[in-house]
Amino acid sequence: MEQGNYTTVKEFLFLGIIQSQQLSWVLFVFLFSVYMTTLVGNLLIMVTINWISPSTLRYFLLHNLSVLDICFSSITAPKVLADLLSERKTISFSGCVTQMFFFHLLGGADVFSLSVMAFDRYIAISKPLHYMTIMNRGRCTSLVVASWVGGFVRSIVQISL
Repeated sequence: MEQGNYTTVKEFLFLGIIQSQQLSWVLFVFLFSVYMTTLVGNLLIMVTINWISPSTLRYFLLHNLSVLDICFSSITAPKVLADLLSERKTISFSGCVTQMFFFHLLGGADVFSLSVMAFDRYIAISKPLHYMTIMNRGRCTSLVVASWVGGFVRSIVQISL
């Protein structure tokens, strides 16, 4: 008869960095302020872009990057903040896989979006007179969609491995 380990993982237990409740509160306040600064800063960028020039292509990519950054920082920060204040620090297996999927999805889309923004600046610098014909609304939209699809494919590969 073959012997083996047939137990299934249902949840993960976080032991944490700190065992003291007072230090947990200090870390909670620090991380909460960093998280709120990230959210408010990116929301201000989005509101400013929509208020000043909503139809300008050059700000379209920056708006997408702000959306990605808000979503990316909202993947792990709320769970970390909740675990800092709770007595039982656990995450279910499916919750962990879901969090990893979205972390890789938005992280990959963030990297691809930065590459698209670098390409946009390359076209603007190297071919300034042809910029508006090369980087039109359709091309910018397809590049943003490609960055999201690239992040999705990267995430699927990472999670399946």
